[in-house]
Amino acid sequence: MLLKKPILIGIAGGSASGKTTIAQMLYEAFEKTNSVTIIREDDYYKDQSHMEFEERVKTNYDHPLAFDHDLMEKQLRDLMDNKTIEKPKYDFTVHNRSKETEIIEPREVILIEGLFVLEEKSIRDLLDIKIYVDTPYDVRFIRRMKRDIVERKRELDNIVEQWLKTVRVMHEEFVEPSKKYANIIIPEGGSNNVAIDLLITKINSILLK
Repeated sequence: MLLKKPILIGIAGGSASGKTTIAQMLYEAFEKTNSVTIIREDDYYKDQSHMEFEERVKTNYDHPLAFDHDLMEKQLRDLMDNKTIEKPKYDFTVHNRSKETEIIEPREVILIEGLFVLEEKSIRDLLDIKIYVDTPYDVRFIRRMKRDIVERKRELDNIVEQWLKTVRVMHEEFVEPSKKYANIIIPEGGSNNVAIDLLITKINSILLK
């Protein structure tokens, strides 16, 4: 049973910047210790079961209001209070929350990754370490295109239209400005091995205290 307050590490950055990759690499580095867990902001997209699929497609998923940050904050506070949570899961193929949920138990280190974890003050204020992943537009677009085609079964025209109409615009309005809150800025995401090694060393020092 945890007795001390967990350390919360926020990992923000643009779409396909490498946030998820970094979080997963850090998680895997400590997987055997069972001391680190990941909370993904994407799972807190608002439930849209009341809408038809054709309407859900039109939602601006790159705006902070697309997320239920109130629920996310509550569940993070529950984890900080050593309580187990039942986290929602999101299904990108249907643009809605999955009927399945995920049980997350408290851990000594909680990694929180997502577009707006530094932009959203209620979440940002909970963080002990704030990281921003800074990756160029062209690299992010190529990564997102490949991911959305393979993993999310999206059409190329839809991917390009969404990037131009919402992803890029919302990045410039909300995500990029949140970089000023970061303690650490990591260029190029998961390919930055030096930064990953430094973070692993930092987390290890936290766990040894």
